[in-house]
This record gives sequence, C-alpha cells and structure tokens, in this order.
Amino acid sequence: MKKIKAALLSYGMSGKVFHAPYMELHPGFELLGSWERSSKNIQSDYPNTISYPSLEAILEDKSIDLVVVNTPTASHFEYAKKVLLAGKHALVEKAFTSTLAEAKELDALAKEKGLKLFVFQNRRWDSDFKTVKKVLSDNLLGDIVEAEIHYDRYTPDLSPKIHKETANPGSGILRDLGPHIIDQALVLFGMPKAIFADVRFTRENTLVEDYFDILLYYPEFRVRLKAGYFIREALPSFIFHGKKGSFLKSRGDVQEDELKLGKKPNFTTWGTEPKTKEGILHTELNGSIFRDTIPTLQGNYYDYFDEVHQSLINNTIEPVTAQDGVNVMQIIEAAILSNQQKSAINL
Repeated sequence: MKKIKAALLSYGMSGKVFHAPYMELHPGFELLGSWERSSKNIQSDYPNTISYPSLEAILEDKSIDLVVVNTPTASHFEYAKKVLLAGKHALVEKAFTSTLAEAKELDALAKEKGLKLFVFQNRRWDSDFKTVKKVLSDNLLGDIVEAEIHYDRYTPDLSPKIHKETANPGSGILRDLGPHIIDQALVLFGMPKAIFADVRFTRENTLVEDYFDILLYYPEFRVRLKAGYFIREALPSFIFHGKKGSFLKSRGDVQEDELKLGKKPNFTTWGTEPKTKEGILHTELNGSIFRDTIPTLQGNYYDYFDEVHQSLINNTIEPVTAQDGVNVMQIIEAAILSNQQKSAINL
C-alpha cells in the first residue's frame, strides 16, 4: 500500500488525540512529525518522528505529501494557503476558516493547484450520528416535520486556552461547537432556504459568544441547532419527529474520551457505545406501533482517514470537501447577520 507522508502543524490535544493515533493505525500513512513551538512531545509518543522547528521547515520538506492544519481557527486560512502554495495537500481542522471569503479562496486555490483540500469533520463518524443517519435513511420516521441537534455542556468557567477566550475572528461557540452540528444538519438535509439565529454571551466576563440557537428553514420542515455552556441536565442531543414517529438519541460517542485517556483505536471494539446510551425509536412499523431502544452503530474516525487516503491515492472525492466547509461558513456568517438584524436571512 502506498504511504502518504504527513505532518501536523500542532501536537496539542487535536494532534495527539484526533490525528496521530489514526495515522499510526492506518497502513497507508506515515506520520513524519509535527511543528512544535515550546514543548517537544511528539517524539516521546512516536520515536521515529521529527519535531519541526517552524512551518517553513515543514513546507521545505519535499517528502511531505499532506499537512494537517490543526492550529487555532484564526490561523487556518494563512497556514492552509501557505501549504497549498507550497504544493502540498492540506487537511484543515474545523472551523475551516474564520470567514466565508477565506473558505472560498482556499477552495479556489486548491482547485487551481490541482491539490486535495480536506476539512476535518470527524463527528460524521460518531456512533450517535451514524445511527441517526441510518434511522432517517431507512425512513423509519416518515416525512420529517421537525428536528433538533444539540451540543450542550455545563462548563460555566472560561477556558484556560487563551485563543478560545480572546475576541478574534476565529473564536466563539459558533466556530467551535457550531461546525459540528451545522455540518451534521447539512449532511442530513442539505442547505436550507433561510436561517434565523439568536447568539448570546452568557458566562461572566466572557469576551466571546457562548450560546446559539439557530433555526434552519426547509420547505417542508424546520431544523433547530443549539449549543450552550449552562446545560447541567441535557436533553437528547438528537430529536427527530416525523409523520410516522420519533427518534431521540443522546450524544454517546466514546471515541474522544477514550483517546484522551491514551487508548489506541482498533478495528474491532472501537467506538462502541454502552447500551445505556441507546436511542429511543417510537414509530409505526409494518402497521404496528413500536417503542423501544435500538442498537447504536459503531463509530470510528479511522474511516475518515481511510477515505482521505483513498482520495489521495485514487483521486476519489474527499470525505469532507472544501465546498462542505464553505457551506458551513455560509451558515455561520448568516447566523451572525441574522443575530445582528434580528431577522431571518435568505440563503
């Protein structure tokens, strides 16, 4: 199997948890190293890697095929543009960029250079979302009337990560948690016709927005997206009501927590939710009313990296395209405008 040689632009939580373990597991990747600024940690975890002293050192390394741009959001555009101009493929963390204009420019540049530009939307490969997607694709609820997707937390204190709490074009909950559930809604339903949003500052002394309630208008139904930091008793994260029935599912994917504990992904038991997290399906099946929990599908972010590899080797479509990233940024900018104008925005 041909190996894709890759480097990370950061070996903090994102690099250590979401990228390096899968590049180690996948036989089609070789992780060469990471740009590390102050702490030098990657070689202790992966002895055969390099701790690059600068971005330029990575860009000048002709052996590198793919660069993972996993730095704070405000830097994504600058770094991804430099990667593409250096003739290397780029995989960019969410939020794809800080602005819609930046997202469109990167998409155009990648096409001009004949390079692959991937967006990292790992939540498509969460166990909970994969299960929701199957319930809808199997038409178990009938025509959808309304849906809600939540990403709720109880974290009233400000983050110790300075870049998350500094007012800049890449900070705030819309670009942190927002891309996860906006992307999930677009995967399920496509682009809406219009959007209305309420965006707020709820934590004491916060400089960045930390709550949003977004309503997506589709011709026959509505989808609500919500996230906030004062949800001690969370509702189900996925609430879907159709003309035949309903499906309620909590956010139960275990991958991030297990990766943070240092566990390594595998091909067998990885991404298996506990049965207590199974979703409730209440609908009509074959003329009878059915109400019970249903098994949750396994999640595995490995599948994302496998599709990245296939895309680079066989020139197949990216698992999450730059256009997907553009669409998410369009929703985010429309939400900001809607909140400012206190009105619905047509897309």
